[in-house]
Amino acid sequence: MSFQLNSASGVPAYLQLVQQIKQALRMGVLKVGDKLPTVKEVVAEVAINPNTVMKAYWELEHEGLVEGRQGVGTFVSRRPDGPPPGTQARLARSLEKWVLTARQEGLDEESIEALLRSILRSSWIEGVA
Repeated sequence: MSFQLNSASGVPAYLQLVQQIKQALRMGVLKVGDKLPTVKEVVAEVAINPNTVMKAYWELEHEGLVEGRQGVGTFVSRRPDGPPPGTQARLARSLEKWVLTARQEGLDEESIEALLRSILRSSWIEGVA
């Protein structure tokens, strides 16, 4: 598994790591029992402070998704709630096609994100009402 951090996103680096690991679990890239990269490996890959990686792993452990084993590493203990990886992958492919169409129609990344946020908000409000 490799990580990518976006310093312009406004999302703290440790949360970006948490989000990427959760997504890898949802998509089946990581499975129960898999070992996460060591703190040292992540630090070398994305050039961040080791405490940031440790905070991300602690957050995942607090949520019950991983477990640290002293002197051995950090291992996946369960997947996040939600549909199985096959469903996630199918939905991701569908969304990928939609994004490609949106780009062909002239929407940039900011416009796509704004449209998605708007739809998520309106569907959440409709679901509450």
